[in-house]
Amino acid sequence: MIAALEEDDVNRTRPTVADIRAMKGRHQFTMLRVETVEELEAAEKAAIDMVSVPPSLMLLPHFREVAPSLFAVPGENFYEVGTADDFVRWAFRLYKAGADAVYCSASLGTIRRLAEEAIPVFGHVGLIPSRATWTGGLKAVGKTAASARQVYDAVKALEAAGAFGAEIEVVPSAIAAAISARTSLFMISMGAGSGCDCQYLFADDVLGQNRGHVPRHARTYRNFAGEFDRLQRERIAAFSEFAADVRSGAYPEDRHQVAHDPRELMAFLDGIEAG
Repeated sequence: MIAALEEDDVNRTRPTVADIRAMKGRHQFTMLRVETVEELEAAEKAAIDMVSVPPSLMLLPHFREVAPSLFAVPGENFYEVGTADDFVRWAFRLYKAGADAVYCSASLGTIRRLAEEAIPVFGHVGLIPSRATWTGGLKAVGKTAASARQVYDAVKALEAAGAFGAEIEVVPSAIAAAISARTSLFMISMGAGSGCDCQYLFADDVLGQNRGHVPRHARTYRNFAGEFDRLQRERIAAFSEFAADVRSGAYPEDRHQVAHDPRELMAFLDGIEAG
């Protein structure tokens, strides 16, 4: 995998945890959150390194046919899975389906439990949306020395619990870089600068199909929302034209109908008239 990454070989092989650890500090990985098979296929063909996926996508029987080389990390909010034992069962099911690691924002005890079963697990530090009330809402974390130390301590606690890596979200880039340099964890930057090991964005933002708030760290490369609007206008126009053709008699034409033999038609009509 290391050679494949360095040479950008088209015949890529899926990296292992050991491969990724060996590249820490030597390679900037790319990661996307994808939600559909089409996005998954696009990530594979675009040579993205890693994907975060909904568990339902990971469990599709053809997942690995579509994405043979992507390091796949299914994730679910902790309150949607349950206890530590529930998480282990959930993770093993996904591991069996071809997952390479799992995302877990639950307690250190749950992460430790997963690590004890040799399941590669990513934690989450900085802005954690499901726990944002503790850090003041959906805003940057780590802007003061005290809060930056809390992020650092959270990373070291994940490290001690046996996590493989951590998503670090909306933390000042210099703070994130300093933390990444002082941990063995594979650090995934979501709006935390280039000093980490991986750059992570949502496909919705990259494709410009997010109609809600676009985060400051997101970069949009296409305007899918505009394309969806154009397609909807075309859809309405096509439906309207169909309705107008039906009402005017322009549809159906002879070419849209099954032809008949006039003699067979007469025989049929004579038969039903005769009773």
